[in-house]
Amino acid sequence: MESSIKNQPKSPLNAGCIRALCLLQILLAMLFGVAGTASYAAAAASIEAVRVWRAPDHTRVVLDLSAPAKHRFFTLADPQRIVIDLEQARSATQLNSIDLQGTPLARIRGAERSGGAYRLVLDADSELRPEIFALQANAQYGYRLVIDLYDPNAEPVKLATSSREHGKRDLVIAIDAGHGGEDPGATGPRRVREKNVVMQIARKMQRLLNAQPGYKAVLVRDGDYYVGLRKRRDLARRSQADLFLSIHADAFKDKKVSGASVYTLSQRGASSASARFLADSENKADRIGGVDLSNKDDMLASVLLDLSMTATLDASARVAKNILSQLGDVSKLHKRGVEHAGFAVLKSPDIPSVLIETGFISNPSEERRLSSAKHQQQVATAVVAGIQRYFAAHASEGTLVYWQKNNPKLASNAAASPASATRYKVRAGDTLSELAQRNKISVAALRSYNGFGNDKIRVGQVILIPPAR
Repeated sequence: MESSIKNQPKSPLNAGCIRALCLLQILLAMLFGVAGTASYAAAAASIEAVRVWRAPDHTRVVLDLSAPAKHRFFTLADPQRIVIDLEQARSATQLNSIDLQGTPLARIRGAERSGGAYRLVLDADSELRPEIFALQANAQYGYRLVIDLYDPNAEPVKLATSSREHGKRDLVIAIDAGHGGEDPGATGPRRVREKNVVMQIARKMQRLLNAQPGYKAVLVRDGDYYVGLRKRRDLARRSQADLFLSIHADAFKDKKVSGASVYTLSQRGASSASARFLADSENKADRIGGVDLSNKDDMLASVLLDLSMTATLDASARVAKNILSQLGDVSKLHKRGVEHAGFAVLKSPDIPSVLIETGFISNPSEERRLSSAKHQQQVATAVVAGIQRYFAAHASEGTLVYWQKNNPKLASNAAASPASATRYKVRAGDTLSELAQRNKISVAALRSYNGFGNDKIRVGQVILIPPAR
């Protein structure tokens, strides 16, 4: 059977099929060649934007990429350059238009190289130590390559500490304005950004606290840059803080949700669905803000909750309760009690830590209030009043506040505090100067205390009048 088939003559039809098959193969090869080129082009990463942020100890350059790209880098001297090679990449942005003012970079330039690669060169004015890592896409950003440039001669970032005489040191309050830099936090319907609102409130709190004898307020971030969640806790510890406050104005999926909240750390789950939602949202900040999460174990993962941690949690709960009671006078409360959730930024075993949601920026009405300087001042004043009420009863021995409590006669000239301020409703004919004179304080002090930009007041307005010195 096999031999008979082999010896049969080839028909013209068979030959035509063979020629057609050969032609089809050629066409398919051409087609797949074109398709392969298109696939190759589509796979190439495009540099869509380059963003630059300046922090106290480093400069951050972020490449927004359309797709992940393998990279390698090296440095060159005389002049100083950081060179980053990206495989299968190209640039779709104008590098010469990037604002580098205030940074150690003189220029960013780039060029395509053979094999589809792209070389980016950062020309520096001084020697820099680069740390470069890639971040996966998330809800707010696509793929990114983060380039952190550290000055090897710069001192580590540290916050101010108390420096009063022995036995009368200041209570150090570390105020952490959430988010910052490339992480805007939540954004309201009118595009108001959380990072800006909380920074403004944090600065107002700092001014109020620093005006009070016995208190020293320090800002964990003092500008528009991102600080990792772990580093926020570390900076508070370096400042020897007596209290850590993290300030936020978050968003919720339901825009009707509103009201201020105060949170402490929970090791046993969230106290409500909204608390769990907000904690999950905040704990993702490092992925958005650009922090290398490789080999970063949680600080508490291997720490047993001993008596010192229990005491810290108890102190956190007490100060949170005091703050919440004061916030209720100036803002609607989301919950009547202190809430609890696993916020990573609160996981400090030795510093009482509280997270304050000043409101939901996703709510249109609350967004308007939170962007108002007047409401920000009211929130700041309420929080400071809560802090002072707590420390009036629980200040540590060796602090000025403790000394004042135990030496009331010697401390009778202590400065006024929001906790002891008098609320006054403005009447017809009142002026700021007359109110200042009547209460034996300066106009400047009354203006500063209420956060006024000028001396204008209106009938029916409620202002705070501190006791005379």
